[in-house]
Amino acid sequence: TDCMSSPKHIQECVRDNLESYLRDLGGEAPDGMYEMLVRLVEKPLLEVVMQQADNNQSRAAQWLGLNRNTLRKKLLDHQLL
Repeated sequence: TDCMSSPKHIQECVRDNLESYLRDLGGEAPDGMYEMLVRLVEKPLLEVVMQQADNNQSRAAQWLGLNRNTLRKKLLDHQLL
């Protein structure tokens, strides 16, 4: 299944991977899943959007619905600048 063909497929891929992650824990309690998942999804999102926007932060911020300063902070957080 192509994970990026539609929002529904993205949701299914995330769900499948989370279920697999929890299974792999073998009954151990997960810790910090929300932050982990946000960071794992945010970095490739920023990388792809910046590439498609020819590294134009204003354009990328508009596409993402973010303030340019917020985008810049996120790029710095992920060491993408």
